[in-house]
Amino acid sequence: MTASPAIPTPAAKIFVAALIALAGFCFSTANAQQCLNSSQTGNNNGYWYSFWTDGGGSVNFCLQGGGRYTSQWSNVGNWVGGKGWQTGARRNVNYSGSFNPSGNAYLALYGWTTNPLVEYYIVDNWGTYRPPGGQGYMGTVFSDGGTYDVYRTQRVNAPCITGNSCTFYQYWSVRQQKRTGGTITTGNHFDGWAAYGMNLGTHNYQIMATEGYQSSGSSDITVSDGGSSSSSSSSSSSSSSSSSSGGGGNKTIVVRARGTVGGESITLRVNNNYVATWTLGTSMQNYTASTSLSGGITVNYTNDNGNHDVQVDYIQVNGQTRQSEQQSYNTGLYANGRCGGGGYSEWMHCNGAIGYGNTP
Repeated sequence: MTASPAIPTPAAKIFVAALIALAGFCFSTANAQQCLNSSQTGNNNGYWYSFWTDGGGSVNFCLQGGGRYTSQWSNVGNWVGGKGWQTGARRNVNYSGSFNPSGNAYLALYGWTTNPLVEYYIVDNWGTYRPPGGQGYMGTVFSDGGTYDVYRTQRVNAPCITGNSCTFYQYWSVRQQKRTGGTITTGNHFDGWAAYGMNLGTHNYQIMATEGYQSSGSSDITVSDGGSSSSSSSSSSSSSSSSSSGGGGNKTIVVRARGTVGGESITLRVNNNYVATWTLGTSMQNYTASTSLSGGITVNYTNDNGNHDVQVDYIQVNGQTRQSEQQSYNTGLYANGRCGGGGYSEWMHCNGAIGYGNTP
C-alpha cells in the first residue's frame, strides 16, 4: 500500500512463514487450544492457518477447535493471522465473532492467485485507517446486503508468495458500512472485479484474517465453508444492472475500435459508471453512446482470451478527438514484460483500460 498509514502487504509474511520450521507452540490442554508465538502455516482441525509477526510488541494468536481462532495484540509492529483454506475458491464464506481494534487493523477475507499474480482483500471491518486509502478506485459491488467500494492498487518490487521482488496488482472490496459476521459470497466479488477488467488466476490460499499494524486489540473469529458461490452481485460496470444509469444525455462519445480476431468486448465508462458495451469486429468501426455523467472517461477491454487484442484508434467527445496514443493511462498494454507496463498506445493486449481524461 502506498497511502499512509497503510498496513504493509502481508505477502512477505506468508512467504517467510512457509519457510520457517514449526516452532513456538504452547499447548493448553484445558481448552485444546494451540497458541503460536512464531510465524508459521499449517493445518489445524480441518482448516488451513497462517500466522506471521514481525516480532514487535506482543501478540497471542491461538488456534481453537474447528474454524475458530482468537487473538490479542498489544503495541505491535505488524502481525497477521487467520484460518481458512489452503486453496481458495468461489465459496460462500460464513464467519462470526468479535473484532476489537485500537488503532490500525483489518478484518478481511484475504487470498492470492497466480497467473496472474494477484493479492486480494474483501474487507468487512477496520480500525482507524480505511484501506487502501482511496487510490485506485474502480467502482462498487453490491453483495450480502451491503455495498463494497472496489479498488485496484499495484505493488512493485515487493514480497509475494512466489518471491521477494514481485510486481503485482492488489484487488480490494471494502464494505461501506463495517460489520463483524455474516456471509461473504466470494463469487459476487470475483465477478464484480472481472467487470472492471480485474481478473483472477489460479487460486492459492484463502483465509479470514485479522491484521494489526502499530496497534493493539483482540479478535475471536470462527470461519466455515458455506458451499460454492454463485453470482448475485451488481456492479456499476454491469450492463444488466446499470445499463440505464449512464446512458442518455448531452455528452456524445464515439469510440473507434476493432478487435484482432473478433468477439472482443469493450465497455465505455464515465467516472467508473457503465455507459455502453460493444462487441468488436476485425475492421475499424465507430461505436456511439451518449451520457449525462461527468468525470473520467475510460474504454475497458473485458474479455481477453488467447490471441484476442483490441485496438482503439481514438475517441471523440462532443466532436473533440482524443487519440489513444496520446494517453498515458493504459493498463491493458503488454509492455516491459507485463500487462499494464506502458502507455501511449492504441493497443490493449490484456484486460484493462485506456483513460481519456475528463468529460467537458
